[in-house]
Amino acid sequence: MWFILALLSAVFAALTSILAKIGIEGVNSNLATAIRTVVVVFLAWGMVFLTDAQGGIAEISRKSWVFLILSGLATGASWLCYYKALQVGDASKVVPIDKLSVVITLVLAFVFLHEKITLKSVAGCLLIGAGTLLMVL
Repeated sequence: MWFILALLSAVFAALTSILAKIGIEGVNSNLATAIRTVVVVFLAWGMVFLTDAQGGIAEISRKSWVFLILSGLATGASWLCYYKALQVGDASKVVPIDKLSVVITLVLAFVFLHEKITLKSVAGCLLIGAGTLLMVL
């Protein structure tokens, strides 16, 4: 059970990065953080007002709103799975699996954002995957 939850945490964490990348286009990063981050909403909105970025709200496109909201939902799902996995599994096994989000993000960035895959990034992904497998077995 902890393995599935930790793996889902990695998937949702990877989705967070991809959805935020799409949603943040043309949006103040402080304002985007406030929209997609429910847990730190007071801190994020404080930064928005502190940097006088609140005027940018009206300029956010419908597409950006949708992807920022989806990114926030993916963040919440990731954290829920992560903490439940930590509750029922060993941290020394849950945490490395959660970090597979790096690998999943690179794959999603290639597929959805058409980012370039390099030999170095493939090698890194393979090493992260092998390291994770080594740590949880």
